[in-house]
Amino acid sequence: MGALTTMRLRRKQSVDAPADPISQNIDAVVAIHAVAESQVNTHQRTVESLTAWLGRPQFFYGILVGAALWMGVNSFAHPFGLAERDDPPFFWMQGAVGLGAFLLTSVILITQNRQGKLAERREQLELQMSLLTEQRTAKIIDLLEELRRDMPSVHNRVDAEAEALTKVIDPQEVLTAFEAKIEETLATGAATDSGAQLATEQMEDAFSETQEEVERARRDG
Repeated sequence: MGALTTMRLRRKQSVDAPADPISQNIDAVVAIHAVAESQVNTHQRTVESLTAWLGRPQFFYGILVGAALWMGVNSFAHPFGLAERDDPPFFWMQGAVGLGAFLLTSVILITQNRQGKLAERREQLELQMSLLTEQRTAKIIDLLEELRRDMPSVHNRVDAEAEALTKVIDPQEVLTAFEAKIEETLATGAATDSGAQLATEQMEDAFSETQEEVERARRDG
């Protein structure tokens, strides 16, 4: 709620007094991240803090030192008359490593799940902004063309490229054309592979026939 209130106040301030565009963009990005962070519960935040701690180099060095000490103590315990806790090949250590790897994988997956949702939200925002920019660009070109036609001092001519740019592109149409192009490329590649395989088989058959004719000629000679 606090982040949403901050966003509304910043919008009101931007309406009252024009601010620097760079500062406005930074404030918008910070507000988006603040809203996303405000929706994280305590369990998620704890897991992500644990992931950040496990991702440090100190944790890796600690694992190496701990494993080396465990193997060293249990390997040299018998010569010194000490009781061995884990005989080689160190089944207890292997079990602990397996359990730790399982827990570490779960922690990383939980963190990546939220990061993936944030990345998807950013991609949707970028897509919406791109579509809005494309619509605005088409409208600007349309207004410029209309202004050019209305100005008597400018020679009126037909610009096919400008007329094409004034049309707003349908995203679904672009996606359909893109998928059709991919299918056509895959089909062409399959046909090319079939043609190459057929040509290879024909060359092998011709080579075999040539060898048979040479052998026949030798026998006849």
